[in-house]
Amino acid sequence: MSDYQYDAILFVSFGGPEKKEDVIPFLENVLRGKPVPRERMLEVAEHYYHFGGVSPINEQTRKLIDAVTEELKGQGIDVPIYWGNRNWHPLLPDTIEQMKEDGISNAIAFVTSAYSCYSGCRQYRENVYAACGEVGDGAPRVDKIRTFFNHPDFVAANADCVREAIAKLPEANRETCHVAFTAHSIPDSMANTSDYVKQLSEACRLVAEELGLPQERWQLVYQSRSGRPQDPWLEPDICDHIQALHDSNATSVVVVPIGFLSDHMEIMFDLDEEAQQLCDQLSMPMARAATVGVHPRFVAMVAKLIRERLVGDIGKEAIGQYPPNWDVCPEGCCPAPARRPAPQAN
Repeated sequence: MSDYQYDAILFVSFGGPEKKEDVIPFLENVLRGKPVPRERMLEVAEHYYHFGGVSPINEQTRKLIDAVTEELKGQGIDVPIYWGNRNWHPLLPDTIEQMKEDGISNAIAFVTSAYSCYSGCRQYRENVYAACGEVGDGAPRVDKIRTFFNHPDFVAANADCVREAIAKLPEANRETCHVAFTAHSIPDSMANTSDYVKQLSEACRLVAEELGLPQERWQLVYQSRSGRPQDPWLEPDICDHIQALHDSNATSVVVVPIGFLSDHMEIMFDLDEEAQQLCDQLSMPMARAATVGVHPRFVAMVAKLIRERLVGDIGKEAIGQYPPNWDVCPEGCCPAPARRPAPQAN
């Protein structure tokens, strides 16, 4: 079917609701098997209802697939691209079934996650393997593309987004603004068994270096913490950090969701709503940088990562202090965190 090592490309993403009726079944998929009280799920559902029940992530994934398709075709690469989500339609098992029906035998998967940890890497591989197992005989083999936190195009795309955000600040604040790079908080138990923090820290450092930001004017912080209050998660939280900046007489802040590739509900609610409201209360100008989305350098990077494995005619690019990440994850890489039992009532 193809002259390449792989005869299809599979985009794998988190997924999100596209109407109000999708919200509860979507969240039930996200939280399946997790010890999260239903009251907390309903609280999160209100965040979605606040925006009409629509997350932008699916539409942004469509736009990315379209842009990468055009980029590859411009290089003479015409390979079918499929799309499957972890938590909402199009769901991975349905996509894998379609690939089987189309006669796909080997596919390369681009996961919309730049960093290594259980939920951002290994779990996606497990989701793909589970979907293939559900489809059964004839399901394609799927190999995952490497993580890309230190790819020069990823760094350049993020740096452009920060520059554009700084330009939105009042002119008097641009030279002295603080930059808060944000990523999804994860449990310490997950962070301690992965390179998540190391990779995020390096990506932030590389972007700051490209922008000429002195170290005292940027920091990696976290957002969207969930789970039980007694379980330690990565800190500081973005809102705590903004308050600390204000208390230290900082005059403005640029918030950069470097841990994410596209907008979704946690960016819209945690940053565009909660963080913005706090900055308004503190009279601190804030600008939120865009996610890389379909930035031309990011689209070019995705095409390069696909070409690395599909054609094998280009070298792996990486900058900074770490080499390009591996193609095949070592056994035991990014293990699932051990779940602590819930406390028993007396």
